[in-house]
Amino acid sequence: MMSGLVDALLIVVAVVVVIARQFRASRIDTGRRWWLLPVVLAVVALREPGLVDAQHRTASIALLTAELLTGLAIGAGWAWTNRIWTEPDGAVWSRSTKASGAVWAVGIGLRLGLFALGAALGVHQDSSALLLALAATLLVRSGTLDWRARSLSPAAAPAPAYGQPMVRSSGKERV
Repeated sequence: MMSGLVDALLIVVAVVVVIARQFRASRIDTGRRWWLLPVVLAVVALREPGLVDAQHRTASIALLTAELLTGLAIGAGWAWTNRIWTEPDGAVWSRSTKASGAVWAVGIGLRLGLFALGAALGVHQDSSALLLALAATLLVRSGTLDWRARSLSPAAAPAPAYGQPMVRSSGKERV
């Protein structure tokens, strides 16, 4: 019981830290292996027993599928609501917007709803499903941001995020 509480607390702290960091401008390094962390998380999640509840196999697989689809949608929404721009030196930068925060809020709400549904159905839910969905989220987000960053020309105006007005500037966004 205590281990589950500690795990839940750590997940909440990690999500808060990740979300808070995303609202600061950060450089996108298109040369790095952006897929490595999601792959490691997925391998760790898949190695853990209990990903699927043997007593409620069909419901468990349906919940896992919904969790993964939610993770993919959050990753895509998060990446497309980020504002990206290039500096005159060619460095590409990114920063989340208010719409990114809304994507996270909706995603967390959906995940809580899925957990409540699973609890109501009596399905044992392990943290490995959440870890696998987080891997999917990070994979889609990082891949999409990498693709968007590579599509920008040096010193291009900031690319508007979804829902943001298209404003031309000198190539640098005030942060």
